[in-house]
Amino acid sequence: MASTDTGVDTEKDGSTAAEQNRDAYGLVGLEAGLDALDSVQSGRTQLRETLIRKVLPPVTAVALVLIVWQLLVWANVAPDYKLPAPSDVWGEVSDARVQGTLLDYIWTSVSRGLLGFLLALAVGTPLGLLVARVAFVRAAIGPILSGLQSLPSVAWVPPAVIWLGLNDKMMYAVILLGAVPSIANGLVAGIDQIPPLFLRAGRTMGATGLRGAWHIVMPGALPGYLAGLKQGWAFSWRSLMAAEIIASSPDLGVGMGQLLENERNNSSMPQVFLAIFLILLVGIAIDLLIFSPLKRWVLRSRGLLATR
Repeated sequence: MASTDTGVDTEKDGSTAAEQNRDAYGLVGLEAGLDALDSVQSGRTQLRETLIRKVLPPVTAVALVLIVWQLLVWANVAPDYKLPAPSDVWGEVSDARVQGTLLDYIWTSVSRGLLGFLLALAVGTPLGLLVARVAFVRAAIGPILSGLQSLPSVAWVPPAVIWLGLNDKMMYAVILLGAVPSIANGLVAGIDQIPPLFLRAGRTMGATGLRGAWHIVMPGALPGYLAGLKQGWAFSWRSLMAAEIIASSPDLGVGMGQLLENERNNSSMPQVFLAIFLILLVGIAIDLLIFSPLKRWVLRSRGLLATR
């Protein structure tokens, strides 16, 4: 009687164990090869992708604005004293840099803005925590903060001048009144979005009071808090520019807002555009250097940012 045992294990579908092992090893090798190919490709194209995705779009936008601007100048849509050419404005930038006043304009305003924003941060953060965690305080102060946030910051300049005079204290007061509501409301919105389960789990593990605020509340509210900080900086910067434009004084130094107002009085449109350019440049630089990295860090820490 012939033996039916061939010495080779077979499965129900007719494939041998050796063939399945070869298939498995082949798939593993294929995946390893694809991973290696993907890593090499991403390493080679990382710089190019960064240039295409992050550098090229803003450069293209600026180039288009300059082209349209120059076309409007060539078309004589407005007299030269109303619409200067880009080259005239660039000439003012070069002159201010050579004279050493360009950095003075920037530093005078930026130092005030950053210091005022830090003061607003120190006031708005505990205020936001208090409003979010105490029901009576929220009922009493919450509507007032929302109303203050919608109030134009320029409205605070006249009373601040009357109360404090033409000095830096007046500038910081206007910044505080403009930025604190945004920072506090942003933190309140972030705390409201924390799942209640996290708070109960924190209390169960003993994270109460300041410990709970530091380890549970603030990390959970970080996305909303960061949005409030960004908006608070925008309000700080606009408040400062309004204060410098309205409350001009030689004792305050020449910031970018005062430069804008002085050159408006002198009817010097290239200088006016220079001041506008500097104000815009500082706003973009603060966003790119501070808030955009913070946003990417928060998103990456929560697994919400793609690695590529």
